[in-house]
Amino acid sequence: MLKNIPKIISPELLKILMEMGHGDEIVIGDGNFPAVTCGQRVVRCDGHGVPELLDAIMQLFPLDTYTEKPVMLMEVVKGDPVVPLIWEDYKAIIKKYEPENCKIDMLERFDFYERAKNAFAVVATGESAIYANIILKKGVVK
Repeated sequence: MLKNIPKIISPELLKILMEMGHGDEIVIGDGNFPAVTCGQRVVRCDGHGVPELLDAIMQLFPLDTYTEKPVMLMEVVKGDPVVPLIWEDYKAIIKKYEPENCKIDMLERFDFYERAKNAFAVVATGESAIYANIILKKGVVK
């Protein structure tokens, strides 16, 4: 074990975060997200929700300051009555760690999938909320 590494961050996920470079993206997908279909590298975090993983990752992960919106969410499909309340949790977590760099972009469902296919890694969670998928673009440590 190491000091100051959140216990929810597995050795495999820590290695992925360390290997990522500036501009690389990581997807944290909900339990319905097609992680294996979309991911070049998939890290399993079954049994964990996206908010607790996002909070742990953000403790270690700088967002890209050279991108206007370094965070992306999958927008609700037209006609779907779902209101993803979990997005407010994401905004609060991101603002806690990156108050100056917390702008969020919305991607249409299939655009999100295509973006995920080019991501450095996909984290597969057990999150039961729908539309709970998020992409983070890595910045530099200053």
